Amino acid sequence: MGETITPMPSPPKSRKTRDTPAKPARNNRKRKPINLALQGGGTHGAFTWGVLDRLLEEDCFTIEGISGTSAGAMNAAVLANGLAKGGINEARQALHDFWRRVADAARFSPFRPSLLDHWFKLGGIDYSPSYHLMELSSRIASPYQTGPKDHNPLRKILQQSLDCEALHECTAVKLFVCATDVLSGKIKVFDNTEVSIDALLASACLPHLFQAVKIGGRHYWDGGFMGNPPIYPLIYNCDSRDVLIVQINPMNIPSLPKSPQAILDRVNTLSFNSSLVREMRAIAFVTRMIEAGFDDGGRLKRMFIHTIDAETQLAKLGAASKYNVDWDFLQGLFELGRRQATRFLRQHYDSVGRASSTDIVAKFL
Repeated sequence: MGETITPMPSPPKSRKTRDTPAKPARNNRKRKPINLALQGGGTHGAFTWGVLDRLLEEDCFTIEGISGTSAGAMNAAVLANGLAKGGINEARQALHDFWRRVADAARFSPFRPSLLDHWFKLGGIDYSPSYHLMELSSRIASPYQTGPKDHNPLRKILQQSLDCEALHECTAVKLFVCATDVLSGKIKVFDNTEVSIDALLASACLPHLFQAVKIGGRHYWDGGFMGNPPIYPLIYNCDSRDVLIVQINPMNIPSLPKSPQAILDRVNTLSFNSSLVREMRAIAFVTRMIEAGFDDGGRLKRMFIHTIDAETQLAKLGAASKYNVDWDFLQGLFELGRRQATRFLRQHYDSVGRASSTDIVAKFL
């Protein structure tokens, strides 16, 4: 856990996980059913891409349901779409292609590290003048004053990456995408039959950058405000009791934030973890009731919670790094995700189906 993320060079062509995914590794681990809950957090979602790539490569889980928010929702949709259309190899390639398109589309965007950012190798874009200009302008004028209604560059990327009709017809994987209803303040979860490009854009709609996404007469913002990611759809709609949360917003930070930027960074992680903490408190409460012998006539369901994160490494990155779309940076996060997934498989695979490998109270409460 002591590794430090630094931008990494593009991988050599011999690494098939980047261009042509390798065949799934054959191992002695049997396939176990599991649900995935993928947190949102901007381009830190490339960490989740690495986790998913490693899990798919190992081929030791049957994914029943996937819940996702923001970047987690996009990873979830691309993964489900790939599995539905062609299986594991298709899913790995689709995830690679999605993140490659994100990097390619942003080559001339303001969200690029400056020479100073490259020099200090902090992973963010803190020294990018265009980034700070964007931040300043977003505090002076809203997206309703500064831009056209539909100018989200992710729309084209998602259109190239997804076949929504295939998702609507998919029965092998249950997909749940979270957004926030702006006017009611309620969570909205889109399932397989409802998922669309607009639903995914709604799940990732940052209100200081984009106008609210209108779907069915309702207006939506980023799902991270109300569910990041939501766990309850997996509890109510899936048979598997195991939920593996891929968490990219650190719970803990090493020191008290004192600068304006550090304070804003901590506010960001606290707000985007708050809904997850609430759900974990409810799951811990139900677990205690079941352990005490009360399961409400069998209606209460014991859940096994697992997590893959990179608390130490991601805590060193500021919120600005969530906008960094430099391919080398994304590759660094990808590699970190693969390492953390390998560690999880080595240490906790045997717990899946039997018990939680995460101490909910210690980690979340």
